Amino acid sequence: MRHERIEINPAIMGGKPVIRGTRVPVELVLRELGAGMTTEAIIAEHPRLTPDDVRAAQAFAADYLADEDIIYR
Repeated sequence: MRHERIEINPAIMGGKPVIRGTRVPVELVLRELGAGMTTEAIIAEHPRLTPDDVRAAQAFAADYLADEDIIYR
């Protein structure tokens, strides 16, 4: 699973997945989407993000969960 827009680095946010070049965790983007925020509202809160970054966070989470399903079977 390779995601160009997602970075995992122990020196950034304790190794949590973040949007590359930022300190915005993927988890935060997903929580904001889950709370009903639009992509535009998320970008307004985090101006360094783009719509592609928000989609990348969703794709990363989906791939992560798909891999977890394999692990727990």
